[in-house]
Formats: sequence, structure tokens, C-alpha cells
Amino acid sequence: MIGRAICYVLCLLLLPLSLARAEVAEIRLGKQFGLGYLPMIVIEHRRLIETNAKAAGLGDVKVQWLQHSGPAVQLDALIAGQLDFIGPGVPTLATIWDRTVGTPGEVRALSAMQSMPYVLITRNPQVKTIADFTDADKIALPAVKLTGHALALEMAAAKLWGDAAYDKLDKIAISRSHADAYAAVVSGISEINSHFASSPFYYYLLAKPGMTKVLHSYEVLGGKHTNGVLVGTKAFHDANPKLCAVVMAAFNEANAFIKANPRAAAEIYLAATKDKEPLDSLEKMVSDPEVEYTTTPVNVMTFVNFMHKVGRLKKKPDSWKDLFFPEAHGLSGS
Repeated sequence: MIGRAICYVLCLLLLPLSLARAEVAEIRLGKQFGLGYLPMIVIEHRRLIETNAKAAGLGDVKVQWLQHSGPAVQLDALIAGQLDFIGPGVPTLATIWDRTVGTPGEVRALSAMQSMPYVLITRNPQVKTIADFTDADKIALPAVKLTGHALALEMAAAKLWGDAAYDKLDKIAISRSHADAYAAVVSGISEINSHFASSPFYYYLLAKPGMTKVLHSYEVLGGKHTNGVLVGTKAFHDANPKLCAVVMAAFNEANAFIKANPRAAAEIYLAATKDKEPLDSLEKMVSDPEVEYTTTPVNVMTFVNFMHKVGRLKKKPDSWKDLFFPEAHGLSGS
């Protein structure tokens, strides 16, 4: 009996220590290419997760960053447990939420990463609006039917030709990374003559002679919209609440840094990506008033409502909050 009592007391004494160590000591985040991932690049450079983790009493948390060229690979890695957070667009979040909500593998978003437009650009001199595209044209975007770019193109088609023809341009859409799409369009010889681009690639394209802006996603959605969201599994979130709060704090800190120090943020981006763009030019992109680095979700339900209307989603969330973890619920999202 004495032995049991001593064991019980020791367990009680060690319980706070075991709880303090209950959360993982390593977190793995996936990023893609482009200025949409600037907050992640700043967080990595300034070691904001590591610093905030120590301040929160989590000790030395190891942070692993992995880079991919598109959302499909990241999503597979998240579902396989090889990544803890990824940064895809809202339609990708809505799609995987629809498939996993209420299951042990449920996926939601911790926060938005930024509000940023997509811009459709072509080298075809005959194309001024989407009505001018023919079967001879090819539009590159990150993933057909899955990404915000694909949804914005379908929304624009629905507005022009009616809801029944929302997918009229899908047959000339091709999945490509932004870097590959940019290279194809500027080559002048690829069958891909148009690119529905994210930043900084639409700036690069519009600086080239013979390029025409065809469509701007803010015009399609009626204002600013979230581009990327920070997505993870409910299982990881619920098991690591302190670490998730640390990640959220790191993004808020990075966003504040970018807003206050756009030139320094541009320097960090150039150093990390080895981009050859002049610093002055990149600083202007970071400071563009059309772009806002924020954790607040914007116009999420515009994407979601359209996806449900065309049958892309079986379940329709009542609110954008259904797609996000509680950490984001106090934000003035939409």
C-alpha cells in the first residue's frame, strides 16, 4: 500500500511536467512559391515560431519548412501526416473540409494568410476579355477546378454566359505551377499563351511587351478576397493548442512587420528566393494597396457559396467560421 501511495504521489508531482511536454517538439509547414507566402518566409527568416514558442513555455520547438509547387502535393502530405500546416487557397480548404468534416481526419484553417488578387494575362493580341478566348488558347493556373484562380474563372464565365455555362473555359485551362506558367507564356512558343497568375508573377508578366490584362479576381468577387489560408488537421490542432496559438501569433507578428517594413520584407524575400527582381520593384509589390497581409478571412463565403451552387461541395457551411478553428472566430471575417 505504501508503495502504491508513493507511486501515486510521484505521478501527481510529475503531472504538470508531463502536460507541459505533451505538445509536439517539432512542427512542419509547407509553403509554395510567390509573394503570397511572404508571411511564411518572414516567419522562417526571423524565427518567429521558435521565439514565440519559448515565450509560451514550450521550450525549443524545431520548425521544418518544406516547399512545393502546387496544392495537390501539399494536400497529400497533410493527409498523410507528413505536414502539420499548409497554405493553399480557399477552394482547396472548402473541398477538403467537405470531405473530412465530422471524421477523425477533419481539416480546417487556423487563419488566413493574406488578401491578394489573381490576374489573368495573355500574350494573344486578339483577347481583350474572356469572351475572346477560343479552343486554340490555353490558360495556365495552379490546379484546374480546385484553386481560387480556377473558381474565379468559372465565376466570371457564369456571369458572362449564365450559370449553366460556368465551366465553359475549363476545357482550355491547364494545371501548371506559377513559375512554369510564366515561363511558358513569355517564351512565345508554348501552347500556353495565358496565365491566371498570383503575385509576383502578374507583375512580371505585365512588365513584358505584348501582354494584356484580361481579368482581375477582385472585379469578379466584388472586392478583396483571401488568397491563402493556413490549413491543418483538427487532430493536430486539438493536441497542440499552445503551439497553434504560437503559430497564429507568429503570423500576426510577420504581417505587422511586412506592413511596417515593406523594403526589409522585400529584402528577406529576395534572399530566400534568389529572385532577380530589383529591390525597388519588389518593394512596390509588397506595398501594393491591393494586397493586405492579414490573418482575417475575407470573401471566403463567396467562393464557398459558388462551389456549393455548382455541385463542387456536398455540404454547405453555415458560416466561414465552420471552416476555421476557434482562434479565428473573433476576427471580422466574411
